[in-house]
Amino acid sequence: MRLLDTLRDLFKPLSRQPLRHRGLRERTVQCIGPHGLHRVAYTEWGDPDNPKVVICAHGLTRNGRDFDFLAQALMDEYRVVCPDVVGRGRSDWLGVKGDYGFPLYMADMVTLIARLDVESVHWVGTSMGGLIGMLLASQPHTPIRRMVLNDVGPVVTAASLRRIGEYVGRAPKFSSMEEAEQWIRAVGAPFGALTDEQWGHLTRHSVRPVPGGFAMLYDPAIGDVFRITPILADVDLWEIYDGVSCPTLAIRGADSDLLERATLEQMALRGPKARIVEVAGVGHAPMFMEPSQIALVRDFLLQG
Repeated sequence: MRLLDTLRDLFKPLSRQPLRHRGLRERTVQCIGPHGLHRVAYTEWGDPDNPKVVICAHGLTRNGRDFDFLAQALMDEYRVVCPDVVGRGRSDWLGVKGDYGFPLYMADMVTLIARLDVESVHWVGTSMGGLIGMLLASQPHTPIRRMVLNDVGPVVTAASLRRIGEYVGRAPKFSSMEEAEQWIRAVGAPFGALTDEQWGHLTRHSVRPVPGGFAMLYDPAIGDVFRITPILADVDLWEIYDGVSCPTLAIRGADSDLLERATLEQMALRGPKARIVEVAGVGHAPMFMEPSQIALVRDFLLQG
């Protein structure tokens, strides 16, 4: 009977199988900031000698393991690198909390690209990760040749920043993984109708064990900036976006409060004149776990 059960498991539909981390490698690179050295962790998929590299950068409180499903779909064509931005995931927490910010994040990503020893990369960035990509892509001599901006653009609404500020750095300690998943499902409701397997995957890679339970896998101090001064106005980054020239795909969750539809439409007319797509039934932000969302990214990247 055990042999029969094993054979049945092997021939179950792929969609019902848990995600298998084929080819996953966990590495770190040492970076320097204003107040010393720190390590940035990253996961890497695919042939380590493949010169075609995609960097996938996550959102504010997330980490590189958000992209496991996308990475598995891309790894036959690309070397896929998914960093944990400093203060998140397996990366170090900074001793001087005021150093958290885009100048350091950009510098760390340049160091990472140098470690990868490639001349150019494609970039997939969700929310904060998209802003890092946009900032790098607007620079002279940028290594970014093709870019996906996931539910982020040159206008970040004040309403979305206030919403994020309500929870970032304020997560409770969880007594169990089940309690952690309930919280992540509530905060992550804008991600859309994920499966139980997908919510479980996000939970496993979002928390760390602490005495008496579990805590979120990021430095709570990354939320300090949201509480220092009141957020009264939208953030306008059109000057930066207009400096981008690489082919760009802009994806918006149709119910997003961070990237408004009017901004998305303007992104098709200005700067890189992005190809624009909306994903129904999702707010901030599409997670690239569903085949249709993965196909949007894969098809665009393979054009270049």
